[in-house]
Amino acid sequence: MPPLKNKIRLRFAPSPTGFLHIGSLRSALFGYLLAKNWGGEFILRVEDTDQKREVAGATDSLIRILKIMGLEFDEGPHLGGQYGPYIQSERLDIYKRYSDRLLEEGRAYRCFCSAERLTKMREAQEAEKKAPRYDRLCRNLKEEEIEAKIKAGEQFVIRQKMPLSGEVTVRDELRGDIRFPAADLDDHVLIKSNGIPTYQFANVIDDHLMEISHVTRAVEWLPSYPKNFLLYQDFGWTPPKFIHMPLILNKEGGGKLSKRRGDVFVEDYLDKGYLPEALINFCALLGWHPKSDQEIWSLKELTSGFSLEGMGASPAVFDVDKLDYYNGYYIRQKNNKELASLCAPYLSEAGLKAASPEQLEKFVSLAQDRLKKLSDIAELTNFLFTPPTYEPELLRWKTLSLEEALANLKNIRDELEKINSEDWATEYLEKTILAWIKNHDYKNGDYLWPLRVSLTGLKNSPGPFEVAGALGREESLKRLNNAYKLRI
Repeated sequence: MPPLKNKIRLRFAPSPTGFLHIGSLRSALFGYLLAKNWGGEFILRVEDTDQKREVAGATDSLIRILKIMGLEFDEGPHLGGQYGPYIQSERLDIYKRYSDRLLEEGRAYRCFCSAERLTKMREAQEAEKKAPRYDRLCRNLKEEEIEAKIKAGEQFVIRQKMPLSGEVTVRDELRGDIRFPAADLDDHVLIKSNGIPTYQFANVIDDHLMEISHVTRAVEWLPSYPKNFLLYQDFGWTPPKFIHMPLILNKEGGGKLSKRRGDVFVEDYLDKGYLPEALINFCALLGWHPKSDQEIWSLKELTSGFSLEGMGASPAVFDVDKLDYYNGYYIRQKNNKELASLCAPYLSEAGLKAASPEQLEKFVSLAQDRLKKLSDIAELTNFLFTPPTYEPELLRWKTLSLEEALANLKNIRDELEKINSEDWATEYLEKTILAWIKNHDYKNGDYLWPLRVSLTGLKNSPGPFEVAGALGREESLKRLNNAYKLRI
């Protein structure tokens, strides 16, 4: 059921600091699905206040990747809208206005402590095994002291005045009420010395002014929630509903998903040949539990089937094997032409080029059932592009001698040569050769094994008729003739 609120607006607010993290994709996806399921709007806002970590071109790349994933926005820096600007660095005058208001009302204060003093303070706290937090030295400076420091050109940050006693109770839509002792809260920075707001401050201002109704974000932000809540309280605003999504853990070791343990960026998975629809299906089930046992979910199905009630607070496990399962499923749904187009860049990178689009489709279709990701295509089809090399002993089947295997290969080659190019297709080849084997009371393995090895040079490969059909008559007969110096 949709929440009882007149206007439903959710946002995805990433920082342009590089590639899109898989956890960020899940945040965007869950926000998008809730917005669509509730008939609301989904907004993109770029939070570029951390200028040291900003990467040139990251915003354009982010928009491109999200479009590839099928996530469409109703407003954003690339679309516009009545709540803009949608890039935080273009909203600095707004943040100044609200920070000035907090200073005037005594809900924030200027802190003139140097970086050196703060470092020494934290080192001393750590040595005493205390939680590092600001000691509030500047919290109660007199007005004349503040004016003197400003006149002297001393730099300052603006800090939020946190309550010194009691508890702060916040509500998370997945966890219910959560209480935080006020004594544990730091007087954190709202505006840095260069006038740029911190994420914690800009985020609250923007969510209020953009009328955001629900915030989906990672559970790592839960400790910051009371600070956010108190800012809403200081301004007299009603906060949006917060949904802190569960951690994503590595399958191996159970630790938090991180770069040190493997790929965490969406671009990495796309580059390896994971399909957008597989990544969407996989991410949707990282913390959402549908009522049914349905495993395969298209984005369209998710927009109607996804629900807040199905979301949980327990950590989700990032299981690459499960992602491979989904990717394999979606690869098998592609027709030959679609799959060939998707695989072509990976083959080209490996230096493998088909003689024609039709041949490419035949080659790729042979690997379709075994593909877990598109980048596997070169390894799985290399034998089709390159004449095989192998040890003669591989031609033997069970108790057959090499001489017997070669003799059988000669016989089956003679039968194949009788089939013309027009009839040379997998189904016809299989029907004709199996009938010939049966009529002569031969054993399938004694003939089909050396046939398959001579065509592929592999112990494990697709069936000989599929391979011969893909290679064509001329190349197939050539490989049989070249089966370790076999001469007819």
